[in-house]
Amino acid sequence: MPHLRAILALILTLAALTQAHATAEHRYGKNEYAIITGGRAPNGKLSVAAHGGGESGSEGFRLSLMTEPGHRRLMTLDDVNDDNILDSAPDAFHAAWSSDSRTVAVSFRSERHIVTLNIYAIDGKSTKLVAGPDLFRDVSGGSIDVKTDGDMRTSVPALTWLAPRRFHLTDYRVFVQDDAALADKLGPLGKASKREGGGITIQFSAEADGELLPDGKIRMGKPQAGKFEDLP
Repeated sequence: MPHLRAILALILTLAALTQAHATAEHRYGKNEYAIITGGRAPNGKLSVAAHGGGESGSEGFRLSLMTEPGHRRLMTLDDVNDDNILDSAPDAFHAAWSSDSRTVAVSFRSERHIVTLNIYAIDGKSTKLVAGPDLFRDVSGGSIDVKTDGDMRTSVPALTWLAPRRFHLTDYRVFVQDDAALADKLGPLGKASKREGGGITIQFSAEADGELLPDGKIRMGKPQAGKFEDLP
């Protein structure tokens, strides 16, 4: 996956598109399954492709696991559909395959500045959605009350593979609060700055190594402070 700054730049680019065109759209042909960014598996036998209907390409939108080189559809990936996507263009979806082609992480925008990260375990010709890691939840222990539909303005998780079952995860978020209490609770993983016109912008930035266990669960290491952005 790209560096945090590159991902943020991508989000800003796509956000600019939303102002003019509502979304990054693609009108799909009837039998067109377009491979997403990074969608080809290292073994050359699988890929992840997008397909949708209508003028915007979002009607009935789905991502599918494909066999290659024949490019035949095997199955639909769970939890990616026209209810939780913002864009329909294949290059707005990003895949990060493990080196053994048995796991793929797929990221996409579900809101203008909110990225969803799904991890799928591939077993032969079947896929399973893995319960993904959440560094903010790990740090807060669920005790920090933040309204993600109002207070959280940006969320950008990014996964990079270190080995077939080991990965590095970064989790960057931006919240808007009335005071700096959230930053105090987050300690070195939080950074507060005053906003023009009032209020406080709070960044959360953390990173940790993780491992996909044989039972399909994920074990994460202790989160460390990540990189913060210079926000206006």
